[in-house]
Amino acid sequence: FPSHDRHDTGWNIGVYNRKGELILVVEIKNKLHTSSEWVTKFRRNIFAHGLLPKVPYFLMVFLDKFYLWTDQEARLDESEPSYVIDANPIFQPYFEKAGIKNEQQISEESLELIFSSWLTTILYLKGISNEVESQQWLIDSGLYAAIAGGSLHYEVVA
Repeated sequence: FPSHDRHDTGWNIGVYNRKGELILVVEIKNKLHTSSEWVTKFRRNIFAHGLLPKVPYFLMVFLDKFYLWTDQEARLDESEPSYVIDANPIFQPYFEKAGIKNEQQISEESLELIFSSWLTTILYLKGISNEVESQQWLIDSGLYAAIAGGSLHYEVVA
């Protein structure tokens, strides 16, 4: 499994709600073709090292998929993701704007910036459209309601 040499915390981004409570922890890796089985093991490894706080939502972001754990599942280290999301409709507009034709050439830092741009847009939306299928999981999981109007923080090594 990849080491956490960049982040002692074990995650890249923390999202806080309007009250300043940590609601979502995001781990970002520039990998393709991950499986639910692999991410479950990877996440268990992060938990085993005591690197994750107990939060209502945990999201693993990869070039082609997002894996979201919600509520009770987010607190258990062995659980399968609650949602597996196709990242292509989310990332494609950003890749096109940046002129990225082959997502395998993108660095983890660039992926983090693209994801942060998208997430910041979500945080400050006045409402999410039910017609946008690629964002339905945000509503169904309760994540949008939990983080709307909140703030995003990059986790940095002390």
